[in-house]
Amino acid sequence: MTCESCGAPLPGRPRRGRPARYCSGACRQREFRRRSALRARTPASPPAPGAAPSAGGLPRSLDSFVGRRAELSRLRALSRTSRLVTLTGAGGVGKTRLALEFARGLPARHGQVDLVELDALPDGAALARSVAAALAIGERAGRSGVDVLVDAIGDAHRLLVLDNCEHLAEPCARLIAALLSRCPRLRILATSREALRVPGESVLRVGELSLPPAGAGDDPVALLRADAVRLFVERASSCSPGFTLHRGNGRTVAEICRRLDGLTLAVELAARRAATLTPGDILAGLDDQMSQLSLLAGGHRTGPGRHRELAAAVDWSHRLLDPAEQAVFRRLGVLVGGFDTAAARAVCAGDGIAPARLLGILCALEAKSLIVRLSGDAETARFRQLGTIRAYALERLRASGELRVTRRRVAEWLTALADRARDEVFPDQAGSPLAGEQDNLAAALACAGPQDASRARLALELARVHYEREQPSAAQALLTGLLRETGARALGGAVPALAARVACQQADLARALRLGEQAVAMERTRRHPAALANALDARAAARLCRGECAAAVADLRECLAVLAALDQPQDTAWCTHHLAWALLQSGGEREADLLMSRCLPVLRAHAPWSRVAAALHTAGAVRLALGRLASAEALFTEVLRIVPATGFHALYPVEGLALVAAESGDMRRALLLYEASAQARRRLDTVSEAPWRLRLERAVARARTGLPAAAREAAVSGGRRLGEDRLVAYALRTRSDGHPTTTEDARSDADRCPLTAREFMVAALVADGLTNRQIAERLGLSARTVATHLDKVRDKLGMRSRTRIALWVAARAGAGRRPSG
Repeated sequence: MTCESCGAPLPGRPRRGRPARYCSGACRQREFRRRSALRARTPASPPAPGAAPSAGGLPRSLDSFVGRRAELSRLRALSRTSRLVTLTGAGGVGKTRLALEFARGLPARHGQVDLVELDALPDGAALARSVAAALAIGERAGRSGVDVLVDAIGDAHRLLVLDNCEHLAEPCARLIAALLSRCPRLRILATSREALRVPGESVLRVGELSLPPAGAGDDPVALLRADAVRLFVERASSCSPGFTLHRGNGRTVAEICRRLDGLTLAVELAARRAATLTPGDILAGLDDQMSQLSLLAGGHRTGPGRHRELAAAVDWSHRLLDPAEQAVFRRLGVLVGGFDTAAARAVCAGDGIAPARLLGILCALEAKSLIVRLSGDAETARFRQLGTIRAYALERLRASGELRVTRRRVAEWLTALADRARDEVFPDQAGSPLAGEQDNLAAALACAGPQDASRARLALELARVHYEREQPSAAQALLTGLLRETGARALGGAVPALAARVACQQADLARALRLGEQAVAMERTRRHPAALANALDARAAARLCRGECAAAVADLRECLAVLAALDQPQDTAWCTHHLAWALLQSGGEREADLLMSRCLPVLRAHAPWSRVAAALHTAGAVRLALGRLASAEALFTEVLRIVPATGFHALYPVEGLALVAAESGDMRRALLLYEASAQARRRLDTVSEAPWRLRLERAVARARTGLPAAAREAAVSGGRRLGEDRLVAYALRTRSDGHPTTTEDARSDADRCPLTAREFMVAALVADGLTNRQIAERLGLSARTVATHLDKVRDKLGMRSRTRIALWVAARAGAGRRPSG
């Protein structure tokens, strides 16, 4: 059960008395005030039905209001500063219910509240007169509808709720502007699928209900923190009284809510199917796009027609579009992974839609809540259709007969994007231009027929995206199919070369070498130099993973010879970096250092950050092998400053700095960095290459041996507690404010205090200059016990002298830190 006010989970049934309805006294009082305000303004009997629009006191709610606490709080704040607030959002998102809940919660001192429902009014010719009639304001001779409203409202405190203004946006805007300018104490709350654009208007976009995070699992308590799940459970239990959320159905219910994007009406309609279907059956119905909209029907017979089924809600918005907007709206339905303006132009332009008009139409669709802009820091705006709205758009697209041609345009657009990397010698390592279109790529491939010319190319590009994201199983499945297809032969050795790299990711080294040899053999017969260079590089990677360093060096020398004829400096530099890495594994550090001095300036000047980071890492590893520790540390630090702090890219330079620390004799720092990196690798489910991993493990073994047991345990536990940001700051020897850390600062970042409370007290008294016997007297301990504590302090801090311990205590006292236990 959940709290009737805030929706928080309630404890079990009490031993005696009635079951709890609220989670706290504050929620009980809040609900009491809401009911009191409702009784004060709800008429004793409902108004008689009359001509549209309908109006009058607020209707009583017949079911619970779930979630939307943040929106209610924001709405209250806006209503204090603006006399006109418009709630906008997609059809079925819950604008009307939010407006009514806000109005019911207003104290009586805010004056009369009237609801005017405009959905049945066909046009705006008689809007003012119709609203006056709905508010039971009679006409007077010689007065217009606006004048009658103004006279009746006057300077009284009053809130007017205008529901469903979107089909009368311009007439409503004119009426609202007139009323607000002449009625100084009138406030208006409007709901519309687009803003009314009246001076002084505040717009609150009503979004979808909150969804459970991906890691919520099947825990009912965690899932019920999401408004969408709570709404589903509330409505499902009202239709099927025995329905509860438990570990057996939690994941399925959460997936239903995610599939419906948290759209309020869609969640409610799906929940009502719980009377006849299990959650698994409901989810299966949502998977079938042909039956999805028919499943989301069966709403309340007493509600508006547009709320009885989801298709009607979307159709209401669709009818308000002009023909060009309708065409773009339905064509966007094929872009399941979202789109930017360039994608929309490529897929939707043509057949009467000029490319120059696309931007304006997208803005109109976004303003009317039929597409939503995705949040993020990308320089290019990106949009998407909610899943249920996209299902309706696909139905319209299918009915128009444009589905096949629109899907062909998607395939052509994706192929054109892939062609941007046509001149890449090493396309598997260049960063696919389709990396941001994985969902669209997968959907286009699923819709492509066996004879489609673009099918093999799209499959290869999707496999590249999976490879770049370290999803080798998905990549292997695609590539295995391509290796069998005769239509993929036109791609040459690109397919087995990528398959060899994927096999390396999976540690299937025999298969990796076999595929690498197949790629080289195919490209030697095709006489395509760039493709041959890519195949040789892939085979070299397989041989390096197998420990066949001499053979890998030979492949990479041949690769460089092939590239010499192509006059491609950046690709030559990239291959040179690979050769330097192979030489490092085979004991050729000096030649590797010479090669890196040649290729690193080229990559720094022209390559993307991922390639620069890889080359800097190789250069750092070479300098480390040569014993040039300061130079190695500078190179690893440079890598750490250019890679994202999250993800596996940051782990290589952290591990490099751990090796530098071990070679420098700072065993505590080496072990702490290693443990932090190992913890991150376990979390990300990624491993490093065998040669690098073996070297790191040997250095860490030395660090473990060289540290006392207590210091070793403190370093291990401190490293495992470091988060990503703190790990990077510690590795760079910087604080969060960007200033360099001292050794004590760095240790503190990893572990707030490695000492127990008693050990810290002993250390503090050492800092005061007391002897062991004096400390024993002060603390009521024996001198032997004090000596034992002091030995643990020395071991944990790695400090042998009392002077250094005193300095450490003084540094922590200056920073205001205390022991953790």
